[in-house]
Amino acid sequence: MAEIQDNGGGKKGKGSKQKKMAVRVDFTPMVDMNMLLITFFMLCTSLSKPQTMEISMPTNDENITEDQQNKVKASQALTMLLDADNKLYYYEGEPNYDDYTSLKETNYTADGIRKVLLRKNYDAVKKVEELKQKKANLEITEEEYKKQVSEVKGAKNTPTVIIKATDKATYKNLIDALDEMQICSIGKYVIVEITEGDQFLIDNYNSKGQLSSNAVS
Repeated sequence: MAEIQDNGGGKKGKGSKQKKMAVRVDFTPMVDMNMLLITFFMLCTSLSKPQTMEISMPTNDENITEDQQNKVKASQALTMLLDADNKLYYYEGEPNYDDYTSLKETNYTADGIRKVLLRKNYDAVKKVEELKQKKANLEITEEEYKKQVSEVKGAKNTPTVIIKATDKATYKNLIDALDEMQICSIGKYVIVEITEGDQFLIDNYNSKGQLSSNAVS
């Protein structure tokens, strides 16, 4: 609170100067109020929670052979190849090393790889949207929603996406690819190391098939 101090003393005589008043503001109550406000916001505000992303990785079971780990129904498999300069390639089914056009180039936009994944996973995406609507209408609980979504994503007819990154790809490229898995409701996807055959596909595509032509000749 403000306090006024009188610096003058005695009676004022004729012709004397007007005495000056000194004003001092006491901020002690403001400190107490600030502490109360800080305590209030600390108790009422929820701290930011770390966001996690589920990633399906290849199994380490020694009883499963390498052929069994990599065996995926060709009609349901899609392989993404992440390269330098934000370049993104993909091929469906098994790789065709003789035809460079079997490798397709796309990007990370909504009209790029997302459009491809939504087309390939159309049925699952539609069912997940229906489940979201049911949850919003309180027709199913949160636990029921998660359980049913997991079953839809893991169904036999859903695609399996294999993500491979070259040494020149960035972490952002990998994160963008994983984001597309969530957006497109892809439940089966793995991150594996790129092979020499995959690198050949990229080099052959960029050379317009010259590598495969030289190999044949």
